[in-house]
Amino acid sequence: MNRIIDAALKRAEGGWLPFDRFMALALYSPGLGYYANTLAKFGHMPTSGSDFVTAPELSPLFGQSLAVAVEDALTHTGTKEVWEFGAGSGALAQQLLGALGDRIERYTIVDLSGTLRERQQQALASWGDKVQWLGELPETMQGVIVGNEVLDAMPVKLLARIQGQWFERGVVRGPDGTLRYADQETGLRPPVEVEGAHDYVTEIHPQAEAFVATLADRLERGAAFLIDYGFPEAEYYHPQRHMGTVMCHQGHKSDGNPLVDVGLKDITAHVNFTGVALAGQEAGLAVLGYCNQARFLINCGLVPRLESANVQQRAMAARLIHEHEMGELFKVLGFCAGVEPWDSVGFREGDRTHTL
Repeated sequence: MNRIIDAALKRAEGGWLPFDRFMALALYSPGLGYYANTLAKFGHMPTSGSDFVTAPELSPLFGQSLAVAVEDALTHTGTKEVWEFGAGSGALAQQLLGALGDRIERYTIVDLSGTLRERQQQALASWGDKVQWLGELPETMQGVIVGNEVLDAMPVKLLARIQGQWFERGVVRGPDGTLRYADQETGLRPPVEVEGAHDYVTEIHPQAEAFVATLADRLERGAAFLIDYGFPEAEYYHPQRHMGTVMCHQGHKSDGNPLVDVGLKDITAHVNFTGVALAGQEAGLAVLGYCNQARFLINCGLVPRLESANVQQRAMAARLIHEHEMGELFKVLGFCAGVEPWDSVGFREGDRTHTL
């Protein structure tokens, strides 16, 4: 991995690599980037060699509940295909396929990682030709798109306000041979003015917003549900959030230094859901709704499913909705295309679209 980073630094003007380019190399370099190598990544405990757990691994009730919103969207859009981006271990695909059955004719996974694709193919082998894989977006799509923890893994630009002046933060190789941050003057700014005169570090998300705009361009008829951790713009760029949101995950522990163990740990940033919603709207999508994960899953019938689960299953599934776990930090943003917005089941109570 060091060779790849050093080659990019050598090509970069002044040996300075913008953070979004560094993040892309660290995560997606073929064979060596975090999402392109053979590390376990997903699992319940560090003893499994994994680094973090996502909602589908926590409980099958996540996918079974999400399936209610997906089926509702398939009905209202008159489509029969589900598209999943960044399918991870394949757990969510298994849950949605099991819940939806013949309601869908095809389940298409779009994933850049060859190693994860192999794992998904093993997990989903029993579904045969009903499941297919693509390495890039097709020119046109119809159906319901699902993306769980996809946006947070998209490279971000780092901005730093120091003594009132804005800089873009990048990566260089220091005199001692270690990677370190270095700042360059920039005309880039956060989408809203950050109050106060104190030093401030934050992110902007051109790649995530471009991804949603591309979805809008390709989705002729259908809907999309994007699930991730993050905030609306007013909270994201709050004056008190002055350290930014870039975070790393390794061995089920979190740290804030992406410049060490490059390629061996996940690098993420929280999502600015206002920016994502605006990017979708400007590209022609309509917003179906926006709420926290707890309310979305409860709207989709999680509670009755909990009542029929055993104690251990309840404990795991409860983490999906507890405020101090995933219930509040994680949000769900829904879009539709080619049809008029409808009263989507996942957003019927607790919709926060007005906060975007």
